Amino acid sequence: MERYLATLDHEQLLVRRGTRSGVFCVVAVHSTARGPALGGCRMWTYEDSRAAVRDALRLSRAMTFKSAVAGLPLGGGKGVIMLRGELSARARKDALRDFGDTVDALDGAYVTAEDVGTSARDMETIADQTKRVSGLSRKRGGSGDPSPYTALGVVTAIEVSCERVFGTPSLKGRSIAVVGLGHVGARIAKSLAKAGATLLVSDIDPGKKALADDLGAKWVTPEKALTAPVDVYAPCALGGILDHDSVPRLQCGVVAGAANNQLADDGIADLLNARSILWSPDFVANAGGIINIAVELDKGGYDPARAKRRVRGIGDTLKGIYDDAEGMGATPLTAAMERARRNLEQAGATMGRADAPEPVPVERY
Repeated sequence: MERYLATLDHEQLLVRRGTRSGVFCVVAVHSTARGPALGGCRMWTYEDSRAAVRDALRLSRAMTFKSAVAGLPLGGGKGVIMLRGELSARARKDALRDFGDTVDALDGAYVTAEDVGTSARDMETIADQTKRVSGLSRKRGGSGDPSPYTALGVVTAIEVSCERVFGTPSLKGRSIAVVGLGHVGARIAKSLAKAGATLLVSDIDPGKKALADDLGAKWVTPEKALTAPVDVYAPCALGGILDHDSVPRLQCGVVAGAANNQLADDGIADLLNARSILWSPDFVANAGGIINIAVELDKGGYDPARAKRRVRGIGDTLKGIYDDAEGMGATPLTAAMERARRNLEQAGATMGRADAPEPVPVERY
């Protein structure tokens, strides 16, 4: 079965039942105004098909703004493989091949990458069916694991934010709470420790305490990390952590981390601003992975040195957003979304109100 559906805010939504696996594959293309829609392939168990489609729609829209605010020649898309239970190794490969066929049917409008529930190895399986795959291993001409670049971008955002609030980008002696020690969070913590920061770290997995010991960091619960008197609070786990209950309890000057959709709703940006807490918009700070993939898609081929230079450019982008926010008398969220909208309109897109990407129920470290 194959259906193309028109949506209010999206260019395309393709839903197909895989001929090999029988599972539903969903690809949402929000915008190709600036280039092919890039977004990861999420393999996840959903309550029903509506939840899977809603996830693809929301995440693809968020990717449009993430690419636009970074000035990348890319649009926003997202893929979902909807699971109904555990898959055998054979069935998993069949589902990935079915997804590859779905991607290929869009004829270049969408380029996929790894996301929650998928890996670089899975991308190789998808690549058997389509060329529209990024994040392959270096041996196969790709850029490999994107997490080092995401982490680099977040650390850069922390430095720029500290300079804005404390007068210096140096992290030596700066107290920082890192919550979430996944692939990206762990790298961030290591980089901050190397820079001389005093760390509090936390994760819902007690097994991650070994990393705290290695770094000489203080291990605390996520709740204590949230309310700790620190210079920087760095959320690197699930989204929605900043809400009307948590923000009044923060004791920090800066919030900057890798987690997606950190704000429970847009109004939280105003609440942070009222408390004189500088929030680095998450879709700006954590754009290092997609910037790295953009380099992979360059005509000249992938160059890790060029990727690092471009990821460090997040610092200049963020400085501009902070300047814009001050000039507008607005929050960094408003300034970032206005910048994204301008970039989209320059590319010929007709966008609506400059809303922040909507929160979604599941996230990636």
